[in-house]
Amino acid sequence: MQSQKSFEEHQTGTLFIIPTPIGNLQDITLRALETLKQVHTVAAEDTRNTKKLFNHFEIPTPLISYHEHNRKAREQMLLDLLEEGKDVGLVSDAGMPAISDPGQELVQAAAAADYPVVVLPGANAALVALVGSGLSTDAYQFYGFLPRKKKELTGELEKLRKVAATLIFYESPHRLKETLTALDEAFGNRRIALGRELTKRYEEFLRGTIQEAKEWASSETVRGEFCLVVEGASESEQFEEVQTFWQDMSVQEHVDWYIENEELPSKQAIKQVSVDRQLPKRDVYQAYHVE
Repeated sequence: MQSQKSFEEHQTGTLFIIPTPIGNLQDITLRALETLKQVHTVAAEDTRNTKKLFNHFEIPTPLISYHEHNRKAREQMLLDLLEEGKDVGLVSDAGMPAISDPGQELVQAAAAADYPVVVLPGANAALVALVGSGLSTDAYQFYGFLPRKKKELTGELEKLRKVAATLIFYESPHRLKETLTALDEAFGNRRIALGRELTKRYEEFLRGTIQEAKEWASSETVRGEFCLVVEGASESEQFEEVQTFWQDMSVQEHVDWYIENEELPSKQAIKQVSVDRQLPKRDVYQAYHVE
């Protein structure tokens, strides 16, 4: 088990993950500002965008780009800086790096090489939207951006349809209508909250049902980035999903489904089928191996 004592002295540099404001510059923390000024280099998703932040707060630290298209080339450069004992900061255009933004692979590489990784708390659109949604915060699942292709989108929503936790998605304005339609088809008319332009001057929360959200998106000019917070599946929806999963299968097909899709040995698959169907295990064994 690898142990990291974040604030002890290290022979190498430290990778600092630094959230930046998602709209309101005043949301940056004092610790983030101090860290941005103290690190050797800051890797930014878009240096032009981050330069505006640096100019506003008079941060002189050198910037280099780190984004989806150059991250593999940049990764070794940043790891070399850490090996030389130089601290590196990582920022995205807004919010927490590595959450629907570049950074995940760099964190993994740094941790694997035993370089300290210190994550600062800060602005995050998903949690702002969740708390402001008026929906349950007891359990939630963040997804981020849904797939663009219709088939993949339908498949992902089908997987999420029985999730009891509140669901959180990001969406751009030009895809909002399409996504709301897909949510309605997959989930039905559940409660939903749309957080628009969060923390910015035109911040708006729209709370209602998915169909009401569709009507709003069809009648209004859709502007700004959105965070969608969707009510999780009810107990009846979860039960219905379990029933429809195997009700049209024969016992043999049911067992084979667990073997092929869950990669269970036949013995465990038979046991699970007996639980699903509330049948004696010997009856399932007989139907699968003999009949």
